[in-house]
Amino acid sequence: MTKKEIIFGLIISIFLAAAISLFASSSPDGLERIAEDKGFLEKGEIKPAFSSPIPDYVWPGLKNEKLATSFAGITGTLIVFGLGYGIAALIKGKQD
Repeated sequence: MTKKEIIFGLIISIFLAAAISLFASSSPDGLERIAEDKGFLEKGEIKPAFSSPIPDYVWPGLKNEKLATSFAGITGTLIVFGLGYGIAALIKGKQD
């Protein structure tokens, strides 16, 4: 895969993360809704091992919820890309 293809894929991924996240629902998913309805939502909540850098897709300083969600999607895409690219570079370096 060429660098041009990788950059093109990253640009498409960022665009999709920004665009599709605008349609994210603020309603709870099915499991969370059932837990709320049946009254056992609190029983499943534990203290996480580490805190999320972007909890509930709320970005500090951005008042617009849609924009904050979109920005969180872009940030997550860049983080995953960076980790994947770094791991691939390490593996490729060990093979040479």
